[in-house]
Amino acid sequence: MTSKRIALVVAGLATMILLMALFERSLIFFPTRYPDGLWDTEAVARGSGCVVEDRFFSAEDGVRLHGWWIRRVGSGDDDPVLLFFHGNAGNLSHRAELLFELAIRVPARVFVVGYRGYGRSEGRPSEDGLYRDARAAWRHLTGEGGLPPDRIVIFGKSLGGAVAIDLATEVDPGGLIVESSFTSIPDMAGKHYPFVPKFMVRTRMNSLAKITTISCPKLFIHSKADRVVPYALGRKLYEAAPEPKSFHEVFGAGHNETWLVGGEAYFDAIGVFVAETMNR
Repeated sequence: MTSKRIALVVAGLATMILLMALFERSLIFFPTRYPDGLWDTEAVARGSGCVVEDRFFSAEDGVRLHGWWIRRVGSGDDDPVLLFFHGNAGNLSHRAELLFELAIRVPARVFVVGYRGYGRSEGRPSEDGLYRDARAAWRHLTGEGGLPPDRIVIFGKSLGGAVAIDLATEVDPGGLIVESSFTSIPDMAGKHYPFVPKFMVRTRMNSLAKITTISCPKLFIHSKADRVVPYALGRKLYEAAPEPKSFHEVFGAGHNETWLVGGEAYFDAIGVFVAETMNR
């Protein structure tokens, strides 16, 4: 390769890395904003056996957030609560079917948070912003809602796993569920954009360091067939976590298919974990 070609390759890589740095947020967060989505709560819940209520609350920096409070028809105040944090794409309305299944089959009441910039929530997503949203949701449940912290299990999927883990370092929930999640954003960047130096990735979401400090019961869920978040990262996160902890492997499920492929065993694992945390 001539020196001219080498210079062109280096310049091309440098330009690509610069563009990655400039547009980092848009490569991590893929929000779908209102009115795109399913927002008629009565229509969404029809035939599901659940009731959906809109909830509005504010983060500490004043950003107005939206969430859904989901409960099965006939549920009581004794049902535990899953505080659910979804992945990086779409919005909370795209998770309706899974959330209904959790409400009925665990069983539990479910509070799902619309991150800033997603769905009906104001603002623009960022690492610190999502952490603020999680704290606001916790305050909404334990403050205004008057729920005992030990009746709440924090549940995070994919990028939501990093949000859930961060929140669990600051509060004392009944338990923590981490599904199809990763050790850190730089580790994820290394898998999907190996030409970008890790030190240039400003968004950290260092779950590997944080998980070592969380003492509540923990359930990790992952599949070796996950092509978005490598199984090795999920397993490394589990291995770094202190006891008590357990790991449920779903066989043959893609990143967004764990509950569909996992079926009864998937919901049983979550239901047993939640029941055990409530009886500690």
